[in-house]
Amino acid sequence: MSAQLRAVGAMSPLARHVTVRAVRHFHQLPTGGIQRAELAARSFRRSLQFPSNAYHNAVIVRNASFARLLPKLAIKFIRIPALFGGLVIGTVGWIQYQAIQVSNSAQEMYGNMKNTVTSTASSLWGSAKDIAEQTKKGWDNTKDQFEMPEWLDKIMRGEGEAGYGKSSSGGQGGPEPPKQSRAGAAAVAGASAAAYGYDQPDENDERTPEEVLKDDHMMYITKRMIEIRNLLQKVGQSNTVTLPSIVVIGSQSSGKSSVLEAIVGHEFLPKGSNMITRRPIELTLVNNPEARTDYGEFPDLGLSKVTDFTLIQKTLTELNQSVPESLCVTDDPIRLIIHSPRIPDLSLIDLPGYIQVAGENQPRELKRKISELCDKYIRGPNIILAISAADTDLANSTALQASRRVDPRGERTIGVITKMDLVEPEKGVAILTDRQYPLRLGYIGVISKLPPQTGLFRRETSNLLVGISRNEKAFFNSYPSQFGPESGVSTGTMTLRKKLMQVLEQQMSSKLHETTESIQRELEETTYQFKVQYNEQPMSAEAYLAASLDDFKHQFHEFTTSFGRAQLQGLLKSALDQKVLDQLAARYWNRPVEDLSVAPHEPDTIADLPKADPNSPYWHRQLDTAASGLTRLGVGRLAAAVAASAVQSNIDKLLDKSSFSKHPSARKVISEAASTVLADRSYATSDGIEISIKPYKFDPDVQPNEWAQAREHVVGLLQTELDQCQAAMKSLENSVGGRKKLKEVMSFVDKARKGEVIVEGDHPSGAGGFSSALLARGREAVFLRDRADIINMRIQAAKSRKCKILENKYYCPEVFLDAVATKLAQTAVLFLNVEMLNDFYVRFPREVESKLREHMAAGGLERFAREDPKIRRHLDLIHRKELLELVLAKIEDLHRFGGGSGAAAAGMGLRVGVRESGEVGKRSGRRFF
Repeated sequence: MSAQLRAVGAMSPLARHVTVRAVRHFHQLPTGGIQRAELAARSFRRSLQFPSNAYHNAVIVRNASFARLLPKLAIKFIRIPALFGGLVIGTVGWIQYQAIQVSNSAQEMYGNMKNTVTSTASSLWGSAKDIAEQTKKGWDNTKDQFEMPEWLDKIMRGEGEAGYGKSSSGGQGGPEPPKQSRAGAAAVAGASAAAYGYDQPDENDERTPEEVLKDDHMMYITKRMIEIRNLLQKVGQSNTVTLPSIVVIGSQSSGKSSVLEAIVGHEFLPKGSNMITRRPIELTLVNNPEARTDYGEFPDLGLSKVTDFTLIQKTLTELNQSVPESLCVTDDPIRLIIHSPRIPDLSLIDLPGYIQVAGENQPRELKRKISELCDKYIRGPNIILAISAADTDLANSTALQASRRVDPRGERTIGVITKMDLVEPEKGVAILTDRQYPLRLGYIGVISKLPPQTGLFRRETSNLLVGISRNEKAFFNSYPSQFGPESGVSTGTMTLRKKLMQVLEQQMSSKLHETTESIQRELEETTYQFKVQYNEQPMSAEAYLAASLDDFKHQFHEFTTSFGRAQLQGLLKSALDQKVLDQLAARYWNRPVEDLSVAPHEPDTIADLPKADPNSPYWHRQLDTAASGLTRLGVGRLAAAVAASAVQSNIDKLLDKSSFSKHPSARKVISEAASTVLADRSYATSDGIEISIKPYKFDPDVQPNEWAQAREHVVGLLQTELDQCQAAMKSLENSVGGRKKLKEVMSFVDKARKGEVIVEGDHPSGAGGFSSALLARGREAVFLRDRADIINMRIQAAKSRKCKILENKYYCPEVFLDAVATKLAQTAVLFLNVEMLNDFYVRFPREVESKLREHMAAGGLERFAREDPKIRRHLDLIHRKELLELVLAKIEDLHRFGGGSGAAAAGMGLRVGVRESGEVGKRSGRRFF
């Protein structure tokens, strides 16, 4: 190693610098090839301080420097042994070789990377240029084929919707509309191809570009007018404010359900041998290009996005079977909305099928009811889709007979002949070209039911229409002379769909002007009624709830100021007074017979109390027991219950006087909120009261002034009890037939009690000539008489001089117990006022708002407001006015847009417009099956 270092040291400064840097960087390079080359080249440039554009010259200079060093090194190492010299020369040569390899690798990789980037960029630029040129040529060729309508030309130029921007007079208009996507607008043309079946591989669209744009325009107008029709259904109350629908009628075996399912592309209608359709089914088909899958909605039931059509079929079956057998049919419709990107916008009504004879379990008037129901719907301006089977004579077609009654000229009836494969082609042609029952809209022959061997299409419901269309095409193409293009007859479900779309749009457009005038008259009348009845005062469910709640809170605030500690004490004292009377009755007025503690010589009746010994242990024990029973009866729980009951009762009274009295559900919510708040504090309050009155449980301390007040109060209490006894006695007299009769019964009862009359048992037939019921009333009368006598005696005792002194409390137990009850009430009410009443006043309003908020969720607010008849009428009038205004606004939008369809323009007197043109663009590219 030292020899090698000496050899390197003998080099020239430039060669030594290059050699050391080259070896060092070679071992420190990263593993990536291109990175190693670039770093090496960069290192060499920095070492020699060459400019970046002299990179190749630097490599050549380095190679030349090593070549000049070799002769000098050979001369210097002549004296060194040959082996050592050869080793050094080999080492230097290896270093030179590695430097050359690194330089060549860097040069080669740099060139390859440059060529790759250049060729890729050139390829991309060329491709983009070719695509741009081809697109320009294609668009120029397409543009030259037809003249673009004004409304589409405005969309392509990126102009806004009609009604935005500057007005025609040059003034400033509304806000600038959002910019339309040119790609979306350009795709408007051809949106109806799928609806007419032209996007199938075996179908060719032979329409001109103008016809395509016209059909797309027609589809858009139809969609908007169906929306207007649905709004008009909500307006109600007037047959003039409506737009036509397609009403489907036919006998039960005509294939009516199969035709509807073929139009929709799903099997969803009820099936069965008995009459299944008992209610009209208002079916609205909505073309929804954003729907990833087909789904149905039952708006009246709150069911949305039902993707399982088997479930839709089951729901329809259950709704129809809910009609009682005695009623059979009803005009209460079932509303079903089906969304799909593969269906056109149509409004259909499926009615119960006609019958010839009522079944065994069906009422006789069923045929008449079905006919009346169908007649109600097939009136103008609705379009009649009369379904008849090909294997049945048209003269016997119930659907055609019904349509001729209301549409004798056949101007709004489409004849659909089903089961065309069951008759001979010649007979089928004769039916479709029938002149005996001519229809202005013509007949269309269909085969809407797949044969059994094509069950695959029934399992794949999304391809049901595809299978039906192919089956029809295979059949009708087999007879070109009868059903070919030159035959002049219309066949196929696709043709039927196209016909329905065109006729519905034409009929709606023709009636739109008349409907607009009717709506304007209805709006004027509604506005007048709103001004006269309600002075144009706005009303909403939210405002009504807020006003009702504010009114109730105001009443509640007044209650809080009038109901406090004094009122609570009075209520609690009344409750304790009843407990006092209970103790007096149990210990003094009706002492139990089995009182073994009474000695034979001691007095045991209340009549002996005024003359009893003041130190008699019996009367002392009686008073102490009664006082203990009063203080230990659970005053805390009693006080909490009394307070809660009083507050709850007052809240209910407030509700009865408020507007919530008209809303049972909301009233119940508020009442339950009060119960919840009171129950939360009941246990803690009762426990605190028991602790506060604990001293009175052992030694009730009564002051002289309290004794005097109790003496005065107890006289009134006993007098009230006496009045109640006398009232009860009077009631008994009336019930038995008079005082004389009652006295006779009471006399018999007294004799029986004294033993003068022996009565064995309680015989059902009675005793002594009195019935058992009469004897029961006699015993009750005797009890009331004795109780009244005792109360009279105790009133006199309470008024006597002896009961004026506190020390004579054993002679006056009524006064003492009343004083104790007063102290218990005064003590308990202090705790009750703080722990329960004040807490309730604070928490109750918040609890009411919280509970009402939960109750009003999910449509509860609207139901709440409509429970009040006056508010319901107010809301209905406002709702009707808003709906009419919305309908007129949508019709005005159609006025701006209706120039693209000749039928629409003729029916509405419309001008060309581009209102909602961006939304039309979204309809592009739809597949309707």
